[in-house]
Amino acid sequence: MDSMSMEPSLYTVKALFILDNDGNRLLSKYYDPELYPSMKEQNNFEKNVFNKTHKADNEIAFLEGMTVVYKSSIDLFFYVVGSPQENELMLMSVLNCLFDSLTQILRKNVERRYLLENMEGVFLVVDEIIDGGVILESDPQQVLQKVNYKSDESPLSEQSVAQVIQSAKDQIKWSILK
Repeated sequence: MDSMSMEPSLYTVKALFILDNDGNRLLSKYYDPELYPSMKEQNNFEKNVFNKTHKADNEIAFLEGMTVVYKSSIDLFFYVVGSPQENELMLMSVLNCLFDSLTQILRKNVERRYLLENMEGVFLVVDEIIDGGVILESDPQQVLQKVNYKSDESPLSEQSVAQVIQSAKDQIKWSILK
């Protein structure tokens, strides 16, 4: 049998991580224990991925024999890593589901500060999308329903005018710096 043809597998995601705009880890989950077994190897991989992708406008990269799809928002970088044979569209659907779910949970403030304040919700979302490397869900509305998140139709009603102005200032600042 040809060594290039591999049996199909449900284990499609090797890792998922979120980095800040300095390349520091905010969240990471590695689903393949053989991929990068030590924390040092994981950090080196993340730094390498960040250095190659943080200034690029692409959505996909092939690094260290891995398929990496990524997206950035203000001061965060979201990454989903799969094997080199993995379907990029499947990995991108996981990434989009993660991003869209977090956009709802963070009330469209997908920034480092809000992410850290809502880390328990972030972990719930990640665990609903991927379990042990197996993609469970790729629809953000289903994920939000499973984590019992109620999307408020008017999120501004819960914010003071000062909070809205501060959020707008932060978004303008980051769009200028980008």
